[in-house]
Amino acid sequence: MNKQIIFNLPVKDLDKSKAFFSALGFSFNPQFSNESVAFMVIAEGSIHAMLMTEAFFKSLIDKPVVQAKEANEVIIALSCESREEVDRLIAKAVASGGRTPHPPEDRGFMYDQGFEDLDGHLWNLVWMAPQA
Repeated sequence: MNKQIIFNLPVKDLDKSKAFFSALGFSFNPQFSNESVAFMVIAEGSIHAMLMTEAFFKSLIDKPVVQAKEANEVIIALSCESREEVDRLIAKAVASGGRTPHPPEDRGFMYDQGFEDLDGHLWNLVWMAPQA
């Protein structure tokens, strides 16, 4: 089996989070999902996220759950195939209830913008020029 990235995120409302990320084009694998977790496919066979209800997430740790709208520990960065894909996904995130914490940044060789999901988790979408 090839190595895969699977990260876990606590969410307040699993159904709303699934709808949010579905609007961005991500799918869910029902085989690994139930009423407490949703296995989100970001890049088939390589990148996935387990969206977990806060109660289930808390059952796995011995520390408080960080409220991502108040503090952040990580920014999840995803590469995109073009500047237009960055802009398209940001527009979908905002239309689905997310927000952008800063305007797009164009460095010539790299273009990026971030969004905050419904629970305050930060995502950064990045396009890098092929020659970079």
